[in-house]
Amino acid sequence: MRPTGTLVLALAVASALGGADLAAQRASERRVANPGETQFDVQLLRPSGGPVVPIFEGWYRNPDGTFELSFGYFNVNTKETLEIPLGPENFIAPAEFDGGQPTRFEPVPESDRRHWGAFTVTVPADFGDRDVVWTLHVRGQTLSVPGRLTSPAYELAGWEFPGRSTVSPLLRFALDGPAGRGPRGITGKRLQAKAGAPLDLGAWVARDAAAAEDERPINVKWFKHQGPGDVTFVERTAEVEPDAWAQEGGAKVTATATFAEPGDYLLRVLAFNVIREFEFQCCWTNGFLPVTVVP
Repeated sequence: MRPTGTLVLALAVASALGGADLAAQRASERRVANPGETQFDVQLLRPSGGPVVPIFEGWYRNPDGTFELSFGYFNVNTKETLEIPLGPENFIAPAEFDGGQPTRFEPVPESDRRHWGAFTVTVPADFGDRDVVWTLHVRGQTLSVPGRLTSPAYELAGWEFPGRSTVSPLLRFALDGPAGRGPRGITGKRLQAKAGAPLDLGAWVARDAAAAEDERPINVKWFKHQGPGDVTFVERTAEVEPDAWAQEGGAKVTATATFAEPGDYLLRVLAFNVIREFEFQCCWTNGFLPVTVVP
């Protein structure tokens, strides 16, 4: 991995499109924070009634030569969760990259400023100077942000800091299954559930051998990422101590999820070291679990 560049937030707030003022939208997409700057402003915070801002975190290179464009979001509401289904109010262009973004946007998290690196878009090695644009239409405002590879200042560490001073936890959905790490993480096999009935969830967390000297706990939190109805978690968060994650295969973290409505859902499980590392764009791991819920 190449060294991490100056970490910045890149967001672009477009004007209300209404008549699809594409030129204005593109102009707004060029208004990004300079390296070292941030567009976070506590004055934007309010209990409810505000928008959700899509944010481009940066990019990193995969071992196979492809790239990940990492996106997060900033729900400026401290009390209100917003649901924005995939479609004309929540889409990514070009369409070939659409579909992995969240539809549920939780308020500003406790002890943190916003939700970092909630998903990535994988682009090919020859992606060049093209853009991947995530757009949210919220309360009459259209907010868009471009993801692109052209600025070295936006290069991220991915899953480990140079020198391996800290590394993303490993995450599996089966004891002997493949492991994911970093914002791209890993996607598990589709599960089946019944509306109103608890579904048992399980994930294994560990550290790779090169980070075995890291004796910090691994924190885990579950999210509804996409889906038509409410999801209620039991044991939504967990703190896994070193004597547990150091066991062969790692530590199993369990939770249950109950789905209020039938439909297709996508859950996200986040494994991280400490909250303050999000500010430096490392080191956490996303895991995604698709679930089909029947009546």
